[in-house]
Amino acid sequence: MSTPNASSGLSFASSEPSSPWRVYLEQIERVLPHLGALAEAAETLRRPKRALIVDVPIESDDGRMVHFEGYRVQHNLSRGPGKGGIRYHPGVGLDEVMALAAWMTIKTAAVNLPFGGAKGGVRVDPKTLSQKELERLTRRYTSEINMIIGPDQDIPAPDVNTNEQTMAWMMDTYSMNVGHTATGVVTGKPVALGGSVGRNRATGQGVFFIARETGRRLRIPIEGAGIAIQGFGNVGRPAAELFAANGARVIAVQDAHGTVYSERGLDIPALARAADAPGGVAASGLGERIDTGAFWELPTDYLVPAAMENQINQQRAQRIRTRVLIEGANGPTTPGADDVLAERGITVVPDVIANAGGVTVSYFEWVQDFSSFFWSEDEVMRRLEQILVGAFGRVWDIAQHKRLSLRTAAYIVACERVLDAHRIRGLYP
Repeated sequence: MSTPNASSGLSFASSEPSSPWRVYLEQIERVLPHLGALAEAAETLRRPKRALIVDVPIESDDGRMVHFEGYRVQHNLSRGPGKGGIRYHPGVGLDEVMALAAWMTIKTAAVNLPFGGAKGGVRVDPKTLSQKELERLTRRYTSEINMIIGPDQDIPAPDVNTNEQTMAWMMDTYSMNVGHTATGVVTGKPVALGGSVGRNRATGQGVFFIARETGRRLRIPIEGAGIAIQGFGNVGRPAAELFAANGARVIAVQDAHGTVYSERGLDIPALARAADAPGGVAASGLGERIDTGAFWELPTDYLVPAAMENQINQQRAQRIRTRVLIEGANGPTTPGADDVLAERGITVVPDVIANAGGVTVSYFEWVQDFSSFFWSEDEVMRRLEQILVGAFGRVWDIAQHKRLSLRTAAYIVACERVLDAHRIRGLYP
């Protein structure tokens, strides 16, 4: 396994970055001229604090011993314990997890949550495992990373192909290892085990809040807007439901199986009911099936990539026909694509603000677990809206005042907070 040079800090403007970590490194390079004296400490942003690679052996249902590779990366802990999801995917690798952890550092700082950045995952196709095998995988993986997680150290959460049941297994395994129930070790748990109401739809809810705030400033109201969404899972589905409920036309939805399109707007509640069946949205019988590539060329007011990273490169950015791109996924747009979109006058709202609803409500869950006092869903959503709208307003004002992209403005806010905390704390020993 080859690992990118985390300290290189090179500019990759001449060609598209080849990995998520290199995308992150270029994003850091682009913000350095705006950090003043704090830029001298930027090396701490180019290096993960800690990276753990673990063997995850389990006994399969037929009695065989099967091995998987797992990861947990803590990028920066200057502002608090690590925070970040766990994903199960055949493409999981150290480069990707490092980048995702780094983006969590930026995201939690951009919305001013008292966390650092972390991320984890197991290289596995969960569709090939039974429920019992998934449980054994989760429990063994949790035991292998047990020494670096905890309510005050590093708090995992759901991500791609993991859910509240995964978090329940993780919480129980950790609790058995430490000898007492520790609900705060993970977030995104079932409500019955100390989870927070509203957590399941929090990221999609945040995407909607940020799209609405962007629309208000650009005079592109959500009501009547045409919207295309890539990804129809934990982020894309609740976002689509909220857009439709507020008068938007969700004209296209793409998942791993294909794309459906209707100029008048898709029936999102019906699509949500059909999407979990074999064949996904493409087999729903709703709208018209169109080519996967054609999805990106649809004329829209808002485009929401809510699937995986590196979906929009320079070539795809030339074809996109939208007015506003709201990043529901982590790292969906390469730096080269950012430049193309800016040249074409397309507003890009970066992931570290646009999809921060999930980690914000995870923070609420963590706080509620410590106090053993739980809030109503109205209270959760009110607080979520207050934090995200405030964070977005600060980023927007900086971008307007300094004539910068929203991504650069968000990185200015986040990097200043992280590097200032690093400076104040100093070095030990």
